[in-house]
Amino acid sequence: MSLARTSTQRMAVKLPPQRRHRLELTPLPPPVTRMQSSTPRPLVSILLIAFNQEAVIADAVRGVLAQTYEPLEILISDDASHDKTFEIIEATVRDYTGPHSVSINRNAQNAGISGHLSALATRAKGELLFVAAGDDVSAPERCARVVDFWLAHDRRPDLIATDLVDMDGSGQTHERLAPTELDTYRSFDDWLAGRPHLIGAAHAWSRRLFERFGPLLPGAAAEDQLMTFRAIVTGGALSLREPLVRYRRGGLSRKRRYRNVAEFVARAQRSNRYGLAEVTQLQQDADVAGLGARMHGYLAPQLARIRYTQSIFEMTGTCARVRLLLGSREVKLGFRIRMFLYAVCPVVYAPVFWVKRVARGGRS
Repeated sequence: MSLARTSTQRMAVKLPPQRRHRLELTPLPPPVTRMQSSTPRPLVSILLIAFNQEAVIADAVRGVLAQTYEPLEILISDDASHDKTFEIIEATVRDYTGPHSVSINRNAQNAGISGHLSALATRAKGELLFVAAGDDVSAPERCARVVDFWLAHDRRPDLIATDLVDMDGSGQTHERLAPTELDTYRSFDDWLAGRPHLIGAAHAWSRRLFERFGPLLPGAAAEDQLMTFRAIVTGGALSLREPLVRYRRGGLSRKRRYRNVAEFVARAQRSNRYGLAEVTQLQQDADVAGLGARMHGYLAPQLARIRYTQSIFEMTGTCARVRLLLGSREVKLGFRIRMFLYAVCPVVYAPVFWVKRVARGGRS
């Protein structure tokens, strides 16, 4: 998938040492290993994606510009924001004269997370592709530490995930965030036993992983789960237990609070579409890995819930919905009744949202 471009700038310029932005972060342990001077240093790429993040995007951009690793290419892309995100990106990189190759882009239409990342990954030239979000901040040593780790493992891992540091809206850092240890996931059976908790903003993928499976399907929002699955069933995924990303609390991935039933229903339908894209992608990737039949059996209950939810909201007429409710026996009865009521008589849940609003008001 190619990006529609309304404005593109490519830069490869030098930044004097005093112009580098040093970002304070929780003290890091010594590097896992040190690359010998004779070891070839692979070109790596950072894919920084942004959407409606004008208040924080400058920090994210400065974080990638300040990377100590070379050679590095930086691809920064705005996904058709409605605010001044792209203008701030332009202003932040305008006077950059550092060692990294920098390219900026603005999409004419919103591509979503999966489409946006896939388009950048297709353009990137690096052997490792680092994911960066427009509301988070990478430590200057992020790329250097991960490359050291990758080379120490003979370039075998297809995905490396690091720890993060929780950061509030004012930029103050708090506790360390440690996603699931990926080293214990060595096969499809491990993945089936329990899918890992992940934060994709601290991931790096190998180029060969992306090329082996291809771009992500449009509409898939859980790109971290999808890329980790791909890695587990092929070259492997590992965790580097160093906090190399400041993860902004309350960013685009924050938990939503709904003021009324209508908001909740709209979000549920949107999440259902994301879920359909995710299971479709997982099945497609499992087919590529020769695991299609087993994945089909695993996904069948989830796919049944997704299709039931989609149908119950798309249907017109209470009778048709009742027939669907009674006939979809592969879906748990409680779930069927809940979705039926949201579609047919959402006012039933209005008191629940009223109580939640009152409780939140009391706590504040």
